[in-house]
Amino acid sequence: MTSVAVADAHAVIWYAMGPGRRLGRRARLLFARAERGDATIYIPTLALIEIAEAVRRGTVRFDGGFGRWARALLTSGPFVAADLTADVMYEAESLYTIPERGDRLIAATARALGCPLVTRDPVFGKVPSLATIW
Repeated sequence: MTSVAVADAHAVIWYAMGPGRRLGRRARLLFARAERGDATIYIPTLALIEIAEAVRRGTVRFDGGFGRWARALLTSGPFVAADLTADVMYEAESLYTIPERGDRLIAATARALGCPLVTRDPVFGKVPSLATIW
C-alpha cells in the first residue's frame, strides 16, 4: 500500500468525524497509517477551503472552529497542505474531462505530486494515470 497520497475534502471530513466513518477500507487503513507516522497525506489548499466553507455553512462542525482544527491537523506531522502551484495549474489544463474546476485542481494536485488520490468520487476514476484509493 502507498505511503504518500493526496486526499479530497470529503475524505478528510469523514476522517475527522471519527474512526472509520464513511471511509472505504483502503482509505481507513491509509489514514490509520498516517496517524502512526507511517504515511503522509497531502491535503490540497482547495480542499481545505471547501472544508472551511462547509464549516461556515454549518454542515460540518469542529470544536473550536475550522482554524483551530486545521492548524492542529497540519501541525500533526503526517498531514501536509499542498499549495496551489503553477505546476498544479499546468497539470489541470489536461483534465477538462472533469467538469468542476475544484475537482480538476484537486486531481491535478495528485498528478503533480505523483500520488494517488483518496476519494470515493467516481469522476476521478475517469482521469488517465490517476490512481484512487477508497
